[in-house]
Amino acid sequence: MNFQDTYDFLEKLQQNNSKEWMDAHRKEYHHIRDNHINWLNKLNAKLAEIDEAYYDTPGKKAINRINNNLMFHPNKPIYKDHIGAGLDQRTKQGDFYIEIGLKHNLVAGGYWKPKKEILDSIRDAIDYNGEELKAILEKPSFTKAFGNLWSQDKLKTAPKGFSKDHPHIDLLRYKTFAVETTLSRKQVLSKDFDALLIEMYKEMLPFRRYLREAVSVLT
Repeated sequence: MNFQDTYDFLEKLQQNNSKEWMDAHRKEYHHIRDNHINWLNKLNAKLAEIDEAYYDTPGKKAINRINNNLMFHPNKPIYKDHIGAGLDQRTKQGDFYIEIGLKHNLVAGGYWKPKKEILDSIRDAIDYNGEELKAILEKPSFTKAFGNLWSQDKLKTAPKGFSKDHPHIDLLRYKTFAVETTLSRKQVLSKDFDALLIEMYKEMLPFRRYLREAVSVLT
């Protein structure tokens, strides 16, 4: 996969962020998109070999729209400055997310601001067996790869139904259960990029499995 072509197209798109320009360059965009889908298809097959519970996610399903949602974010540009995709995608949340873009490239996974019933199920799992999640998050190779849980909207007190003295109160206060890491453009353009993503998938898998099991009671 030649991601340099992707970067070049995104640069031009951001310099000419209009429907008129996109319409005039629709053929070029579809070439970039089709190449990205083909790459995702191959990566999808490789990841399926790793996890017996992997949810087959063809590239066309995995790839996100390049249009921004102007209904909820009317001040954003018409088109994004990145191409995002979610593999192992039972739902739009909980997937293995890969973003290739101008401002940053990132790999992420987990549940970002999940709805109440999902958040409640994750907290119930922590109440029952928070030691397992704690061990996953504190594994040195995991923290080296992903750091800590995303914590920008963490509660300042105990969530309803839990004591502030709960042994896992620090985990229970999270409202988002997701991790991410940024990658350099040099890493994306490297011939070893796919291998790096596979290793990151493996490292993140116990975390995502824990969450998958926690929310399985809802399905």
